[in-house]
Amino acid sequence: MSNKPRVAVFKLTSCDGCQLQLLDAEEALLVLASEIDIVYFREATRREEPGPFDLSIIEGSVSEPWQLDEVKKIRRESSLVVAIGACATTGGIQALRNLADIDAFVSSVYPSPEYIHSLRHSTPVSDHIEVDLELSGCPVDRGQLLGAVASLLRGAMPHVSRAPVCVECKRRGYACVVVTRGEACLGPITATGCGALCPAFARGCYGCFGPADGLNTAAMKTLLQMQGQSEDSIASKLRFINSWAPELREEATSTSRSEAHASHS
Repeated sequence: MSNKPRVAVFKLTSCDGCQLQLLDAEEALLVLASEIDIVYFREATRREEPGPFDLSIIEGSVSEPWQLDEVKKIRRESSLVVAIGACATTGGIQALRNLADIDAFVSSVYPSPEYIHSLRHSTPVSDHIEVDLELSGCPVDRGQLLGAVASLLRGAMPHVSRAPVCVECKRRGYACVVVTRGEACLGPITATGCGALCPAFARGCYGCFGPADGLNTAAMKTLLQMQGQSEDSIASKLRFINSWAPELREEATSTSRSEAHASHS
């Protein structure tokens, strides 16, 4: 029997993009794989061994009834649990359904809605179990993921920066797209992790890596209003990829109420 750390990778409701970040690491993944024993990873291998696991990585949100039991089982069988990507950390883009009537969606999309068994809400893994580390992003950053796994397996908790994307733009010498181009950019309230990818191409940040530490959503809303954005547009931007993150959800809901009140005045 191998003495290497036993690692498992699980998928809940997601697009597989974060798992692909791990697979696409290629040579770096091969080096890591030589130091661990990947015993469960359906995206990569047919090998499926039961726990216990030294480290379990979970991609995807809890969106179906069976997943409620699945995440609890993973937690019981794992020494460490890491949630990766926007879906696993904030409910993902599918959490937009939390703000509407899921029955109406299902009946409109599926010819036989009686066969669809979904939870009314799409929620992050941490809503249901204790998570040792969360790595945000849509998708998660490959280098950050590999570095975190390597650190955890050596007994060290990695530091994950939640500084705003604006800080990353300054580090890299990128011109502010808000100032120079008038772009609507969520960089002031979004955590870095992507390397300020969109501003590098003169585009505003979409908020892929979730809320930054100490974010000021009220100030962000004011800035977007000054740029001529409507209340509805602002709410949509805040809700986009990480819509169920409490900080964004609260401000977006407040903004939507203001829009509804204005339209009925």
